[in-house]
Amino acid sequence: MNIDPDENPLDKLPPILKKDLDENLCTCNDVLKMDIINAIVNGAKTVEEVQQQTCATDGIGCCKRQVQRLIECLCAPESKYPPANPGDVYFGQDDT
Repeated sequence: MNIDPDENPLDKLPPILKKDLDENLCTCNDVLKMDIINAIVNGAKTVEEVQQQTCATDGIGCCKRQVQRLIECLCAPESKYPPANPGDVYFGQDDT
């Protein structure tokens, strides 16, 4: 992952994902959202790598989709807020 050291990784997240940073994202294993973000910033590029570093998604997996979305946002090089699903287009984003 190429994050500029002068850049705040949270700037890559849409406002909704910046909420509750000090709350558990993974309730099964008591893993804070910020711990998951730190794992991604420090090199985790897949849900499995986040799981290895934090134990998130290791319970029933209800947080897996949220972890995947954080990875998509933080690892996207070209867009500040990448589409959540293929084919989604945000206002102001060119589809060419």
